[in-house]
Amino acid sequence: MYPLKREVYEKWVSKRAAYAFDECAPLMASRSLGMAEMGLAPGGRMRQEIYDDSFKLADWDQDHAARCFVHIANSQVWRAITGEEPPTVPLTAREYKSHGIPWFDYYSDRPAVEGSSVLDRLKSIAQFGKEKHDVPLPENESIDVDRVVVLRQGLKEGQVREGSF
Repeated sequence: MYPLKREVYEKWVSKRAAYAFDECAPLMASRSLGMAEMGLAPGGRMRQEIYDDSFKLADWDQDHAARCFVHIANSQVWRAITGEEPPTVPLTAREYKSHGIPWFDYYSDRPAVEGSSVLDRLKSIAQFGKEKHDVPLPENESIDVDRVVVLRQGLKEGQVREGSF
């Protein structure tokens, strides 16, 4: 990971000082992540978009790299690492909907980076299960979403919506 150069960061912050509820600063850029105990796979109806870095390569302080370790732990591994009970089980999509919790959609008028043909070939957990005649996540059935809150729709970059917080 590389931090922004001090002068670039200070200039970036000063431009945004007028916005009380601005998004967090992109202080570091990650180069790679490794996972051993658990894996990640695509699936579901979640959508991810990746945008070009709004900073120039020269804005990042490449002389001061740092490593960041991300550990994805299931409940058994969590106990072994921390010696504590793991956080509560996340809600399933059905429970989420039955409690009236809205789903969120992020709006941006920036063009997303084109997807990778390598990533297009990845299989979801459901696809793996189907090939093995198994249902790996039986509690995570698909649902019809009827309450979606669209974030940032109609706002300009750096603009903050007025409202009660």
